[in-house]
Amino acid sequence: MEIRRDLMLLWIVTILLFQNASNVEGRHQVIKKHKKKSSSKGSPAYAPSPEEPISQSPNYPPPVPSDPSDPPAPEDPNDPTNSSKNCIFDVTSYGAVGDGETDDTAAFTAAWKEACQVESGVVLAPEDHVFTITSTIFSGPCKPGLVFQVDGVLMPPNGPDCWPKSDSNKQWLVFYRLDDMTFTGTGTIEGNGKDWWELPCKPHRGPNGSTLPGPCNSPALIRFFMSSNLVVSGLRIQNSPQFHMKFDGCEGVLIDKLSISSPKLSPNTDGIHIENTKSVGIYNSVIGNGDDCISIGPGCSNVDIEAITCGPSHGISIGSLGVHNSRACVSNITVRNAIIKDSDNGLRIKTWQGGTGSVTGISFENIQMENVRNSIIIDQYYCLTKACRNETSAVYLADVAYRNIKGTYDVRSPPIHFACSDSVACTNITMSEVELLPYEGVLVDDPFCWNAYGNQETLTIPPIDCLQEGMPQKLAESSLYDC
Repeated sequence: MEIRRDLMLLWIVTILLFQNASNVEGRHQVIKKHKKKSSSKGSPAYAPSPEEPISQSPNYPPPVPSDPSDPPAPEDPNDPTNSSKNCIFDVTSYGAVGDGETDDTAAFTAAWKEACQVESGVVLAPEDHVFTITSTIFSGPCKPGLVFQVDGVLMPPNGPDCWPKSDSNKQWLVFYRLDDMTFTGTGTIEGNGKDWWELPCKPHRGPNGSTLPGPCNSPALIRFFMSSNLVVSGLRIQNSPQFHMKFDGCEGVLIDKLSISSPKLSPNTDGIHIENTKSVGIYNSVIGNGDDCISIGPGCSNVDIEAITCGPSHGISIGSLGVHNSRACVSNITVRNAIIKDSDNGLRIKTWQGGTGSVTGISFENIQMENVRNSIIIDQYYCLTKACRNETSAVYLADVAYRNIKGTYDVRSPPIHFACSDSVACTNITMSEVELLPYEGVLVDDPFCWNAYGNQETLTIPPIDCLQEGMPQKLAESSLYDC
């Protein structure tokens, strides 16, 4: 009897164990299905306007930090160490008024000082405020992941008469010696540049076609200096007294989804200027201003520009290079999938006589032109006055490719202009699927070439018969042009 009872108990235990194993497997299947379902959710964070070229921003170094405007993950209310508020330094909590008149500089510098000392700190200029600060240097080193987030309006004093006499009138907002820093937000950086533009800071257009003289000082709006692993995204930057944004001595820069604007006749208001800066990506941005849309100075390499709408402007420029007999080295520059419209220049390389160094590895690809004067131009006789003298040395240009450049040009200038140095020829220029038609009127000028060598992979419109095949018989002393 006892043996039968023991067998009965053993049978019951076996059944229970089997059922329990089946339930565990069932729960495991539910979890897998839940994960699959949740991973399919999501929506794009940015939708460009229909006229903007669209590009998937590459995972270009530096990696993009998480957007500080994204909602934070749920937190345990009983654990204050997990609160994201501990890392947000709202300038209004430091005394910033944000009424458009009060000087809020002290509040910004105090918030910066504290945010700099914590990892992933956020200096926040909140929306629905207009903050005024004077010329300020936000310097590091700081803890990694620092974010300067402008959701309201941030602006300098209104014009030269309101500029503090003790402040530099060459720059306004400076970020210095920083690593792994992001400048972002949904707000506006307003430059208040109108009164500065009336000063003769560069020879520029005056009444009735006259030219106003220079020079004088006007502040660049935003400057990054000797910094690395930078991200600038999402902001609207407008009406700068001079350059809107400059990068000098930097490495690892990602610029994405910016809007930069100033009037067509505002002098010297380059949109984005880089010099002595390496590993740069500029994507998905709209720039209209009174000077170069993007300008690339000496010491730059590995620059990738894609999905830019540019104009009105002076186009996308490499240079000017070699001023005052200086050495200039620029290499590996790519511009693709861009629109240039209503501009005085399109794709331009400009150098002074007397310089040394080289420009190599340049690629312009898939560019749409709309009413652009000097659509494709190399000018090795760049000069701002009539007093420039002829010199034998020059910055050497080689390996420049123009592929799928199409659209319309302003007939006041030839659509293609290659003016290379008398003594240092341009070599290995490649033309492929270049088709440029007059915006209005009739075609009046053939392309111009001087001492330019290269090849045509396809016939161009208009035909460019002046480009010489092969290589020149003699190149200048190569040691002057090594970089």
